[in-house]
Amino acid sequence: MGINLHKDLIDKNHELWQRKPLLRKVYTDLYQEMNGNRSQVTGKNVELGSGMGSIREVIPECIRTDLFPYPWLDQIENAYQLSFEDASVSNLLMVDVFHHLRYPGTALEEFHRILAPQGRVIMMEPGLGLLGRIIYEWMHIEPVGKTKNITWVAPKDWSPNELDYYAAQGNATWIFTGNEFLGRLGQWKIVKTKRITALAYAASGGYSGPQLYPAGAYLFIKSFEKILQLFPMLFTTRLLVVLEKK
Repeated sequence: MGINLHKDLIDKNHELWQRKPLLRKVYTDLYQEMNGNRSQVTGKNVELGSGMGSIREVIPECIRTDLFPYPWLDQIENAYQLSFEDASVSNLLMVDVFHHLRYPGTALEEFHRILAPQGRVIMMEPGLGLLGRIIYEWMHIEPVGKTKNITWVAPKDWSPNELDYYAAQGNATWIFTGNEFLGRLGQWKIVKTKRITALAYAASGGYSGPQLYPAGAYLFIKSFEKILQLFPMLFTTRLLVVLEKK
């Protein structure tokens, strides 16, 4: 699958975004969770892979970026070759972007370059509790992937412009909740890895699945989440990861 599939997905998602108000609400919730973990050091707030650009509803000053130009975005950015100056960014935010990075270690090096000291990478990714595994392994079009298949660093002859479509939804779980990759994260302080039930999001169907509850039941579902949150290994569907530049 080529990188044009990414553009095709954004086009399709934009259509769903316009006619599915529940989807807009659940994404606002995810952004609010991320917003509460921002660094307060001086610098720009930047989102990678902004998609529909709705982060501005929560962080009005955020610079919205993606691989392709759209009227609601601010600029084009490649995660492996960012245009921002060294130490100029205070927070780099992303939702469902990290698991599309074929070479996560190479991308993290670039993130480290542009972040100010104590600046943060804040990502919201698929979370693999039991419920999350059922959803992402059996009900989602993208593969979950395996730890042994993660290629940390890009080959020496690789160019950042040679992008193809890659997805491994479990990568954030494998990398940030286990011990195997800790030795590769020496430049980072892992501030938080939070397993989130996010039932309201999961049952909304996201961009690719059916909506399983009416919008009017949203507050009830959010209340029910609080009970499920007591059992994260069973009901996690989202993972919040906060990394801070040492």
